[in-house]
Amino acid sequence: MRHGLIQTIKILIRYILVVINDCLIHLPIKRHLTIFESFNGQAINDNPAAIYRELKILHPEAANNLFFGIKGSNFAQAKKANPDVQLLKRWSLKWIWVTARANYWIFNSRMPLWWHKNAQTIYVQTWHGTPLKKLGLDIENVEIPGTSTKKYHDEFKKESARWDYLIAPNAYSENIFKRAFGFKNKFIRSGYPRNDLLITTNQTEINKLKIKLLGDNVDQVILYAPTWRDDNFIYKGRYRFDLPFDLKDFFASVPAHTVLIIRPHYLVKDHIDIRGFEDRVKIMADTDINQLYLISDLLITDYSSVMFDYANLHRPILFFPYDLKHYAGDLRGFYFDYLSQCPGPIVTQKDQFYEQLTIFSANKGFPNYQEQINKFDANFLTWENGTAAKQVIESIGF
Repeated sequence: MRHGLIQTIKILIRYILVVINDCLIHLPIKRHLTIFESFNGQAINDNPAAIYRELKILHPEAANNLFFGIKGSNFAQAKKANPDVQLLKRWSLKWIWVTARANYWIFNSRMPLWWHKNAQTIYVQTWHGTPLKKLGLDIENVEIPGTSTKKYHDEFKKESARWDYLIAPNAYSENIFKRAFGFKNKFIRSGYPRNDLLITTNQTEINKLKIKLLGDNVDQVILYAPTWRDDNFIYKGRYRFDLPFDLKDFFASVPAHTVLIIRPHYLVKDHIDIRGFEDRVKIMADTDINQLYLISDLLITDYSSVMFDYANLHRPILFFPYDLKHYAGDLRGFYFDYLSQCPGPIVTQKDQFYEQLTIFSANKGFPNYQEQINKFDANFLTWENGTAAKQVIESIGF
């Protein structure tokens, strides 16, 4: 009974917010007023953060009109980590006012369809990755708790129709986005703003960042960033995460003073067992992932689109798709030939994994993969030149 009462109150609050929103969106927009959000208010990061910071440089006169929306539960942490950013608590009265009168919405994920947009507001959808696995309308069987495939497809089409601009990191992504999102408005062919730092940050700055995040007794940094698995749920809102390798065997395969950074999905960051290795393993779910890329000597991933971003650094990547057969066949499948196009070795067994770690440690890379790397760069990185944020700002007529 108590649960039912809570749900009724939530529905009532949403109704009130929608009524307020529907009244305010008929007011004229305010020039340059901009609301940014990353992953529905999770943090200040990704493409929206890169555009925000570039806007403050290019248009300092508009700085007081730039706001970042943050979830209430993450607000204190975001405020402490970003004292220079104007924050708005999501669903607060000021957030409602700003979203209704904003000149621009700049988001990297979908907004609830029941939250309406001022007809004069320009909605810039940055998205958040180059698609390796199927997404949007291309997913034939959606395995997300609380929704159905048809509902998911219908809501995606309705949301993409609201986007005035969509950023494409490469021609490959543009072709997929057009179909998978049903997108019919204007693409910005700029590369990803979040990747600008990977191209423009120098080695001195990287060394300082490494010390700041990990201290000064670290020789080698390995980043493990696996993909999000839709079917790894225990029940709605609770997910599991099991490391596919043994930490003792991992560190036996790499030099001393090697640190392993694990970058999990935020839903599982508190459910990873690193007991006994706390001094050599760092779980960093909230740190800007670009910072983790910059300080890492090797990326380990499976099917995650992090490979496309990290490749801008021209550093080694090891692919460990331990559940390849299941993932390719039963979940989303892939857009490209994963086994032939990945820019690095692919292993599916633990013994192969440890062997490749040993090879990397001895060679500071993986011999015999340069041809694949060159092809990968030509297919996916040609639009990335360190000026994406500036290109976006100019394209939307700010």
